[in-house]
Amino acid sequence: MMEIFLTSIVVFLLMEPIVWLIHKYVMHGFLWVLHEDHHKKYPKKGLEKNDIFVLFFALVSIALLYLGFKSGNKLTLSIGIGMTIYGFAYFTMHDVLSHRRINIFKNPKNFYFLAVIRAHKQHHKNLEKDNSECFGFVYLFPIKYYKLSLKKSNAI
Repeated sequence: MMEIFLTSIVVFLLMEPIVWLIHKYVMHGFLWVLHEDHHKKYPKKGLEKNDIFVLFFALVSIALLYLGFKSGNKLTLSIGIGMTIYGFAYFTMHDVLSHRRINIFKNPKNFYFLAVIRAHKQHHKNLEKDNSECFGFVYLFPIKYYKLSLKKSNAI
């Protein structure tokens, strides 16, 4: 049981650099056609083409969980669990906190939440495929956003 827990945590932590690379080189690369609508400024309601990426990772996670449970393969199960936990963190930080697709965080004051929001706003300043920054979603973005947000949260 402990090996499943530890492996799941490692997978969760590894998902951020993997997704960072996918975001920078795939979503802002050859699959920009699916990600582009996410960078448009018009008010959005409902689904975006960009949501296909979430669906893809969700299906991979579900398949790994199913196969891991069915076969008893602890590694497969652990990868599925780690990906699922990361998916929940991604959804919370990106869709709920940053984009307010579900508006439950009215006025966050936590320095970490403020850093996530600030870094993602910086990413969306550029509406084009190239020259963006801050490709992380959960923790992998420049330290300056943590520092700025820590100052702001201490001032509140």
